[in-house]
Amino acid sequence: MPIEMLQALLIPFMGTVLGAGCVFFIRGNLHWKVERAFTGFAAGVMVAASIWSLIIPAMEQSKAMDRLAFLPALVGFWFGVLFILLLDHIIPHLHRESKESEGMSSSLSRTVKLVLAVTLHNIPEGMAVGVVYAGLLSQMVSGITQTGALALALGIAIQNFPEGAIISLPLRAEGVSNGKAFLYGSLSGIVEPIGTFLTIMAVSYVVPFLPYFQGFAAGTMLYVVVEELIPEMSQGQHSDIGAIAFAMGFSLMMVLDVALG
Repeated sequence: MPIEMLQALLIPFMGTVLGAGCVFFIRGNLHWKVERAFTGFAAGVMVAASIWSLIIPAMEQSKAMDRLAFLPALVGFWFGVLFILLLDHIIPHLHRESKESEGMSSSLSRTVKLVLAVTLHNIPEGMAVGVVYAGLLSQMVSGITQTGALALALGIAIQNFPEGAIISLPLRAEGVSNGKAFLYGSLSGIVEPIGTFLTIMAVSYVVPFLPYFQGFAAGTMLYVVVEELIPEMSQGQHSDIGAIAFAMGFSLMMVLDVALG
C-alpha cells in the first residue's frame, strides 16, 4: 500500500483516537467553554479546508471551461449538500445538548445515537481526504501536491482530536466505563478511514470528474458546519470563545494548506 494511502487512512483517524484517550487522563467533563472552543475550532478547519483544499482546486482544474469553470464545483457542491441532508433525515442520531433525536425513529440507546451524531459529520471529512489523495495518487491531476494533501490530513486530524474527547468524556460522565468510553469515542471516527478508502477507490476510476467530487466533499462539510457545529458553538450562555476558536481553526488550516501546498 502506498505511503500516501496510509497517511490518508491513519492520520485523521489517529486524531480521533488520541482525543478519545483523554478519558484516561481527564477527570469529569470538559468545561462548556472548552467544548465550545473545540467545536468552533473544528468548524473553522472544515470551512478553510472546503475552500482551499476543495473548491478552489476544483475551479482551477476546470479552467478549460473558461467562464463556466465554476460549474463542476457548483454541481458537486449541491449534490454534497443534498446527500448529507438525506443522511441527516435517515440516520437516527442525537446531539449532545439535545433531548430529541433526529433522523428516523429508532430504539437505539442514547449512547449509540450520540456516537452516530459525530459519525455523521465524520463522513464528509473522510470524503474530503479521499478526494484529495485520489487526485494525488492518480498522478493525472495538476495542482495537488503530496505536502498539500498531507496538510489536509493533518488539519482534519487536529480537529478530530477534540471530537474524540467530546464523545468519550461525556459518556464516562454518564457512567460508561473508561474502556468503553474510549472505544466509542474512537469508533466515532472509524467511518473516516472507511470513507477515505472508498472515495479513493471510486475517484481513481473517474479522474476527469474529480472537480465534481471536490465540490461534493466541500458541500457535505459546509452543510455539517452550518447545520451542526455553528449552532453548537453558539448555544447557551453568550460567549465569543466559539467565534475566536473558529477564526483560529480557519487560520491554521489556511496556513497549512497554502504553506505546505
